[in-house]
Amino acid sequence: MLLDGANDYITKPFAKEELLARIQVQLRQSSSKKTEKELRYKEMLLKDDSHQVFIKDKEVHFTKTEYAIMKQLLLNPKQVVTKTKLLDLISEDTLDCDENSLKVHISNIRKKIRKLTTEEYIESVWGIGFKICE
Repeated sequence: MLLDGANDYITKPFAKEELLARIQVQLRQSSSKKTEKELRYKEMLLKDDSHQVFIKDKEVHFTKTEYAIMKQLLLNPKQVVTKTKLLDLISEDTLDCDENSLKVHISNIRKKIRKLTTEEYIESVWGIGFKICE
């Protein structure tokens, strides 16, 4: 069982106190593992747990869709993400996005970033999709 991915194993019969102690250990371990996942690129910091984005330590207010797009681009830093793949990847966070609205969202993200820096973050790959600028 432990080799199949279980974190702990207890044989029968067992004392209730031992079961409760093992549960407390598992809860303590899981709460100590909860660290905020962060993605960094240039001067940008994306905090996944709090859904916040910072550039030069100033918060950028992205919509849910804009945040999902930026997150997917940061998760695939050296790859061109096709429009279709990007729409599939963000479909869990946003249901109403299509190819035309994707372009509008990218434009809005760029405008918000330009308010804080002259650095380019998103590069369009004509006819294919988008990627993080290198």
